[in-house]
Parts: sequence; structure tokens; C-alpha cells
Amino acid sequence: MADASTLTEQSAHRALVAVCEEVGLKSEGAELIRIGSNAVFRLRTVPLIVRISPDTTELDSARRQVAVAQWLASEKYPATRALHVEQPIVRCGRVVTLWESASEREEYAPLVQVAELILRLHRLEVPPSLDLPNKRPFEELDRRLEVLQDDLDGSDAAFLRERVDDLRMRYQSLNFALAPGVIHGDANVGNVILDRSGNPLLIDLDSFGIGPREWDLVQTALFYERFGWHTGEEYRQFVEVYGWDIMTWPGYPVLADYREIAMTLWLARKAGADERAAAEVRKRVAAIRTGGDRRDWAPF
Repeated sequence: MADASTLTEQSAHRALVAVCEEVGLKSEGAELIRIGSNAVFRLRTVPLIVRISPDTTELDSARRQVAVAQWLASEKYPATRALHVEQPIVRCGRVVTLWESASEREEYAPLVQVAELILRLHRLEVPPSLDLPNKRPFEELDRRLEVLQDDLDGSDAAFLRERVDDLRMRYQSLNFALAPGVIHGDANVGNVILDRSGNPLLIDLDSFGIGPREWDLVQTALFYERFGWHTGEEYRQFVEVYGWDIMTWPGYPVLADYREIAMTLWLARKAGADERAAAEVRKRVAAIRTGGDRRDWAPF
């Protein structure tokens, strides 16, 4: 049985009800859209999205997401908008944020429009008052390594740790081609949706920061080159719009390898309670070990 700190649909719903009562919204009929790093609900009575974190350690991150959303709104940049209430709100041991719902369905933007939004973002000047963190990729991986499930195969866990150590050394020798600046930090087709009018909108502001802009290009290249999730023509158009192909940069394999490990470690958190996730982790680790095909990696 899950303990009180575990983020489940039931525990997240309790926080949802408490916050809705506080700000004068109705929670009846709220739809759970997904539950992963956060629980995400869509309200039935008004077009709003409610995001609920697993615990209060995410408070500073939630504050930053709201501040980023407010800054992007001031720049008239097409991104998810935070509701104009005092937030984030802490209730039931969770951090809750409220967002305008852009659409009743989740439809992803064409890759050309993803490139357009990334390019527009990279041209923005960040006000010092926003105080965005610098990208520290291995702090993120080290945190994930700390919470590897006890029942993850021992040799797989050891391999993942060794792989991260190897990546750390390879990363230190990189010479980035693009100037550092504001980055989304998790830019990919899954984080650009179409609003009700069919316009692209950047979502999921959790990883915003300052860092090498290559971080916002690597996932699209990886999804094309290794996973086959984008066609050659789609990727060509992406490169044409952005104006640079990360795959021509010698450091691309390092960032691509990093993303594969990050995706696998994220999924490993679910391995203890979800046999399907555990099987997927084993498959991924085997592919990384042997240089095997990644085209059968299942999305989670």
C-alpha cells in the first residue's frame, strides 16, 4: 500500500479539492490527464489545468515556473499561462499550480513550428530579476541515481552508474558551438501543443534555465536519428527553420547519450511498482550496453 507521501491519483485529488476550495473553483468531475513527475488534472467547469507535485521539495521550482510563465506572457511569447492567483499553493503536502487550459485535447505541433518556437525563445533576453539557474546536467542525473529502485537488476544499476560517470568525463571536454542563453531544457515535440485556434504553444516550464542552446536541439535529433520518431524530411525542415544542425557538431553523441540515460533513469523510478516499466528499463539498458536498436523503445 502506498504511504502518505506517495503521489497517487487519490492523494493528488485531495490536494486538488483543497486548492479549488481555497481559490473558489469547483473540482467536481476533474479529469486526471496524466500522473508521472506530477499529477495533472483538467477541471470540468472552467478551462484550467492543475498541476500537483509529489512533495514540497518542488516549491522553489514551482515558483520559478510561474515567474517564467509571467515573463513569457510579458514578451508575448506563445507559452502556457499561469492563472492570475497567488501561487504556488501548498496543500496536503503537495505544491499546486494552476494554468490556463489551451485546448481540450492534446495535439502536438508540427516539427517546423517546434523549431520556430525554440528559435524565438533563444532570441529572448532574460531579465536578471528572473534569476534562472544555470544548467547543471549531472546534478539531475545524480539525483535520479540516488533513487534507483532496490529491485532494479543489480548489474543494470551498476551499468547505469558507470555510464553516467563516463558521460561526465566526456561532457567536460565539450566545446559548445552555440552561445549560451535561455533554454527550455526539455524542448521536444511533446512539449509544444496546439491551442484551440491551432497555434503552437510551449508547455512544461520545469527545466527552464541558462545553458548551452544545444540542449534544446538534441532531443529532436535523437528522436529522428536513433528512435525513428521523426522522418528525414521533418528533421530537414526543423534544421532549416532553426538554422543549424546539431548532428554536424562533434559533441552531439555525448548529449544524445546523456538524453538516453536520463530517459531511462526517469523510467527506472517506476520499475519497483510497474512491471511494464521494469521490462522497458531492462530493454533500454540492453540496447545501450550493446549499441542495439532504439526504435522499439516504448514511450512512457
